Amino acid sequence: MRIVCVGGGPAGLYFAISAKLRDSAHDITVIERDPPGATYGWGVVYWDNLLDSLYSNDRESARQLRAASALWQEQQFRLCSEQTAYLPGYGYSLGRASMLDILARRAIGLGVDVQYRRDVDDLSVFADADLVVACDGANSRVRQLHGDHFGTTVDTGNNPYIWLGTDKVFDSFVFAFEETPAGWVWFHAYPSSAGISTCIVECTAQTWRGLGLDSLDVEDGVRMLEKIFSTALDGHSLINQSRGVPGRWLRFTQVNNEVWYHDRVVLVGDAAHTTHFTIGSGTRLAILDAIALAQSLYEHPDVPVALQRYDLERREGIREAQAAARSSMAWFEQIDRYTDRDAVEFCFAMAGRGGALRPWRYQRHLANQVPVLRRARRIAHTGRRWYRARRRGEPSSRAVYGMPQRPVLAPVPGNGRTATDRPVAERARPRD
Repeated sequence: MRIVCVGGGPAGLYFAISAKLRDSAHDITVIERDPPGATYGWGVVYWDNLLDSLYSNDRESARQLRAASALWQEQQFRLCSEQTAYLPGYGYSLGRASMLDILARRAIGLGVDVQYRRDVDDLSVFADADLVVACDGANSRVRQLHGDHFGTTVDTGNNPYIWLGTDKVFDSFVFAFEETPAGWVWFHAYPSSAGISTCIVECTAQTWRGLGLDSLDVEDGVRMLEKIFSTALDGHSLINQSRGVPGRWLRFTQVNNEVWYHDRVVLVGDAAHTTHFTIGSGTRLAILDAIALAQSLYEHPDVPVALQRYDLERREGIREAQAAARSSMAWFEQIDRYTDRDAVEFCFAMAGRGGALRPWRYQRHLANQVPVLRRARRIAHTGRRWYRARRRGEPSSRAVYGMPQRPVLAPVPGNGRTATDRPVAERARPRD
């Protein structure tokens, strides 16, 4: 089958990998308008459920992605640099540029033709393609070329936000809220690569204008944010450029489509749907779309049937995440309703932004603030990581599971020593 993927992000590259693993005879081209390594954004977060799917689908790229990732433990909630509350849990984070590098190398190694610096404004140049996969983001040009056939609706969020980096290395997922004369400003931060953390700054539109961020040069605005968050950042700097691409203020684009395919064109990832960044699921859902589409094409040689099955399966698969994302976005847009609370109460309100929490959960939340109980929970999570990592076949390394490293002893002379979504990928074991 001749397949063209328009868009060289995680969705396009991982679909190409997944489809090639299932049928190496596919002739697949990935077209990306930017040069190699150019990416907007700093890092992505994910959890064990995505690792399960990655290892089940393509062990080789999964090992490389996990090796390039950082482990973070707990979520810290800091209020006015004076109060701190905690939520349990752990996850992984990875620099977006590193992810794209790994996936591009893997795709090329499997025989995929990856072309950079090429714009696509007319699909007639792909008249010989059996399938065109539109994975060119929320503002998909391929989708727009088809007018109203996909039934696209686009809504814009109210809060301005900007993706930045910082040389402050966090070991937890951190929310920091600071009050200014113009209103509240906050960031979401997590480690994303060696020596760098991702730091997404957000505020209401009223605060944004009140601080003058709507009229300031972006670099001057970033310097202002450094001062506002000086305590939360421990005096470290904010970084406004990723691989030479400067950050800019955005408002979240919420994309929905009534149908994800038309004729020989199919939508994947953000071109099909978007989920607000505050739930950290955009990349995971894009990769699961890619796996599901490759699997459907493998199971159904008739392309229209394969696209229909993919549409039905993934639309249902993202329903819960989309609902949670809408609730999360609305909570942050109405944050003034909660700012009269202390850190523990505020943190609990944020934890429940996806839906009402039962009363007993508040008692557990209070227990999570006790240091000895937090340490016990972290030990339990270390055991869970060990179990899940061994089950999916990760290398046996204490560092992988976030365990303390054993001390290095001098050698004795003469003795030298040196997923919720798994079923989608498991129905057919990819062939490498």
